[in-house]
Amino acid sequence: MASKRAVVTGASTGIGEATVALLREHGWEVVAVARRADRLRALADRTGAEAFAADITQQSEVDALRDHLAATGGVQALVNNAGGARGLDSVEKSSIDDWRWMYEVNVLGTKRMIAALLPLLRENADAVGHADILNVTSIAGHAVYVGGSGYNAAKFAQHALTEVLRLELNGEPIRVIEVAPGMVQTQEFSLSRFNGDRDRADAVYADVPEPLTADDIAYTIVDALERPRHIDLDLVVVKPVAQAASHRMHHGELRVARD
Repeated sequence: MASKRAVVTGASTGIGEATVALLREHGWEVVAVARRADRLRALADRTGAEAFAADITQQSEVDALRDHLAATGGVQALVNNAGGARGLDSVEKSSIDDWRWMYEVNVLGTKRMIAALLPLLRENADAVGHADILNVTSIAGHAVYVGGSGYNAAKFAQHALTEVLRLELNGEPIRVIEVAPGMVQTQEFSLSRFNGDRDRADAVYADVPEPLTADDIAYTIVDALERPRHIDLDLVVVKPVAQAASHRMHHGELRVARD
């Protein structure tokens, strides 16, 4: 039974990719999961992680991952990182298809992974004394903002799923951890949100002093997983200093206020 084997979804880019790399640096066995097999292979070559191409919105592919893990030593930690946003339109004008995609990947994808892997996590917890489920949500799941519409709805649902799961697993040696990032400048998040519009994507981060990086969130994830087993970081909200709230961002140099 693997006491330091983690599964990381959304591993082909951004936070997931950084988390895989940092876990490997800390001596973990890692199964990196994403749809894009070519990017996973490159990540595996670079880090020594194991690549497993799968779409978490497809039950058959999640089941195949579960069966592979069961046959190759189980799993100690599940990091549900796969997700994303589409659009920045109002409730009235936003696309139903975008809402459906966001709910499918952020909420149902997380649910599918937990339902499939929880028996294996229980086996690990029974053998070595602990296991972890860590869901990467967003501050969008805790506070709404204009234009958030479908993404707020999906992330609030993912947050609620996480809270309920913690209640359901109370009494078992399985930690349920939520990491909720604020503004993180990654290669693809805003580009995906704006359907490949590079100018709109870049404008999100323009003149914001030191937005978070994928490495910052990876550090938080690994730190939470490596805390002593009796410590559960239930909810960790991580924002850049320039971001007071999801809807309030400082632009320009940070300066001490003067009277």
